[in-house]
Amino acid sequence: MFDKKISVIVPAYNIENLVEKCLESVYNQTYPGKLLEIIAVDDGSTDSTLEKLNAFADKHKEDKDGAKIIVIHQENGGSSAARNNALSIATGDYVGFVDSDDFIDPHMYEDLMNAIEAEDGEILMAQASRDEIAENGDKLPDVCIPPSEKKVVSGQEHLRTLLMHTGDASYCTKLTKKELFDSEDGKFPVGELNEDFYLMIHMLLKVDKLVILPKQYYHVFYRSGSNSRKKADQKDYFPPVFTDIVRNSDVAFDLVQKSFPELREVAIRFCLVQRLDYLLHIPISKMTADNDFYKKDVVGFLRKHLGDVISNKYLTSKNRAYLLALALAPKFVRTVHAKIKHL
Repeated sequence: MFDKKISVIVPAYNIENLVEKCLESVYNQTYPGKLLEIIAVDDGSTDSTLEKLNAFADKHKEDKDGAKIIVIHQENGGSSAARNNALSIATGDYVGFVDSDDFIDPHMYEDLMNAIEAEDGEILMAQASRDEIAENGDKLPDVCIPPSEKKVVSGQEHLRTLLMHTGDASYCTKLTKKELFDSEDGKFPVGELNEDFYLMIHMLLKVDKLVILPKQYYHVFYRSGSNSRKKADQKDYFPPVFTDIVRNSDVAFDLVQKSFPELREVAIRFCLVQRLDYLLHIPISKMTADNDFYKKDVVGFLRKHLGDVISNKYLTSKNRAYLLALALAPKFVRTVHAKIKHL
């Protein structure tokens, strides 16, 4: 018999056509409804999202054995602010998150909690695998390859997978012990696009064990136009996510230096690959001498770490070739690259 309460937080912004499917998937969990709390946060929507949330709560308010549904409204402040707002009133022993355009398998939280309890209470975090679904219903290639069987890893081992781009930093695929969010540094950074990664790498310092299940319980619905990395109608648009991933790589490196020095080479590889991603996407028109971040934090970093580019065993030969070329002549290389790729 279960005795742990789960709070599931669903931030929602202008998602009137999908939010009901999301909420139904959370409400219809096989985990006992009396131990389930759903906190839906309207983040200042300008469509009928708030009305849909209230209607869903009203529809189920008389269900004696169903989950408790709480709807709160805030001025638009982004996903991190919405999550932090919900965390301040969450009463669960464990917390889950579901993005309002996604949906989850009915057994997700029951199976995650079973995995937690099977480890005699030592688990502070449990993770389901995920898949991505296109608008036409087709399954997209896996972003994170599920393990072949259940595995239990330490916080440090999971951090290593994140730095190698093989792990899952999302809180949506996880059940996380509420106490991990209760400290001052247990909040999502407001205004950051990679808020899950930022908080996760710091939280892993406190995680003794994380259990990962192979089944793909969490379903990411990939909406065209929802990708923050591109705006096809703006040729010179450079999404801020590319700057954020570089900054977060430096934060990760500093954390590794202080707490996990044995991961230094993996962390350097992460810093280099994030900068490669930046340089392969920045519009050539923005590769200018007065762009300090591009000039100093990206190209300058590569030039200071040419030795690491050459010697790092975790870089592929293709990574190494691109990094060396871009470090020495970034604008020229990108111009040639664009002609070859017909960009």
